[in-house]
Amino acid sequence: MCKRMEGQQNRQFETHAYVLSVVPPKEFLRDSRPRGDTVIQGIGESHFTLLEMVPDRGVKPYPQERVSIERNVRSKIDHVRRRIFYEDLVPESVTELPLVIEMIVTKHEHKYVQFFNEAAPITTRMHSLQLLPGIGQTLMWAILEERKREPFKSFEDIAARTKLQNPKKIMTARIIDELREDVKRWLFVRPPKRDEDEQDRSRPLRR
Repeated sequence: MCKRMEGQQNRQFETHAYVLSVVPPKEFLRDSRPRGDTVIQGIGESHFTLLEMVPDRGVKPYPQERVSIERNVRSKIDHVRRRIFYEDLVPESVTELPLVIEMIVTKHEHKYVQFFNEAAPITTRMHSLQLLPGIGQTLMWAILEERKREPFKSFEDIAARTKLQNPKKIMTARIIDELREDVKRWLFVRPPKRDEDEQDRSRPLRR
């Protein structure tokens, strides 16, 4: 994944993340002193890995900010504490999530347009295009016929040549479904490995 997980095999690395929210130390009614550290909830740019990060001293990242999480790179992030999951997100992070995902999808539009150009059948009865919200068999065949004529160049091109409205929103919705684990197959998000990640949670690696 990133700092804490570099060097291990069969991992998907993240080099940059987007801030979802800054979570201050917890305060308790019977104790005026906050407990714990300020942490940042964020999402990886490449594989949409949800992360809990610790900021560097004296800095305050802001929601939607892109930050480096590479080892030995100057950054507002001191270290990545652990991988988290959708149910770990605070309400502020849940609110920011669709906006940040759409920012990432927009920035890397070519990558997601290529999915429409290269998506393949899963079985003889199911195509991977049909895993996207709103794409049934009729629309799937229309997309396949259009890409035979000429590869799609952009989300706008997809919308203009098929009846698929707002491909960017559809892609964002699919990524959120994967983060919520409301799917059986993962197309864009690093698949969850909860048992493995639970073992790593208490071992942060500092820069």
